[in-house]
Amino acid sequence: MGLFIGLCCDIKEDYLKSGFSATDVMDFEDEETIIGLENTLCDLDHKVERIGNGRELALRLANGDRWDLIFNLAGGLLGRSREAQVPAVCELFAQPYTFSDPLTCALTLDKALAKRVVRDRGLPTAPFEVVNTTAEATAVSLPMPVFLKPVAEGSSKGVTGRSLVKEREELVNSYQLLRKLFQQSVLVETFLPGREVTVGIIGNGSNSRVVGVMEVIFTGVAEAFAYTTLNKDEYLERVSYRLLIDPEPLAAQARQLALDVYHTLGCRDAARVDLRCDASGVLQFMEVNPLPGLHYIRSDLVIMGRLGDVTYTEIIAEIVESAWKRYKC
Repeated sequence: MGLFIGLCCDIKEDYLKSGFSATDVMDFEDEETIIGLENTLCDLDHKVERIGNGRELALRLANGDRWDLIFNLAGGLLGRSREAQVPAVCELFAQPYTFSDPLTCALTLDKALAKRVVRDRGLPTAPFEVVNTTAEATAVSLPMPVFLKPVAEGSSKGVTGRSLVKEREELVNSYQLLRKLFQQSVLVETFLPGREVTVGIIGNGSNSRVVGVMEVIFTGVAEAFAYTTLNKDEYLERVSYRLLIDPEPLAAQARQLALDVYHTLGCRDAARVDLRCDASGVLQFMEVNPLPGLHYIRSDLVIMGRLGDVTYTEIIAEIVESAWKRYKC
């Protein structure tokens, strides 16, 4: 049976036309992504209405409009809890929606809070400190090298060639630059020099399944220390991808750790979990994206699906089915 689906999204081009910078809207979806998703949902026999951003959704809901399901791609614009805004509005009006609830969306955007919960669960994550002042940056006790990033950004925002700090005298300057650019706390964590993998998961509870464990391999022209903004933007030249499968030990370890993180943080319907090995080769949790990118060609979840013979249409169908079952149980 087809559903009446409302598509809620922040579209990059709309904000650029309004005067926002490319950095401001880096983690928003582009028009091409939305058109691809609309077409796929229609191919699955759903009726689709594009709503717009979270403000437009709130106005429509307050006016009495309803949909069988909101497909939520809206990351929000301002505030540490911006990814929680659309889920919160949906819950306020008892409107079914895809993906994680407000608590999970707020928790996972704050990388330090997510790492604390994961660590408390006994799962591995690199040692870290949260820095709010120059004095705190000077007093960081972690051994070098360390890695710096804004505490509450997505899409590798703020992850650049200056994020890896090898000498203590560099730390304050890197902190001050990030603080000036993003006006928020900075996460300082022990640098993980090993292999990097990202794990896609779809489903809920015991029905959660791993779409793929994908290793991110940096080419000779890449910034090889991290999956930086530049590496993501120029992924065709700077990055290659490989699906890890059994009997490779890292594949099973990554699947289990990612699923443990997914359930610990309360993710729903789909998410992408990023992991990296420490100097001893032990996988560590880095972060989770509960609103994974869904461009039909270049998003990580879609790439790993394609490498494992899972089509974009199948991924979207599973996400919708997973969300719909939550409201019909």
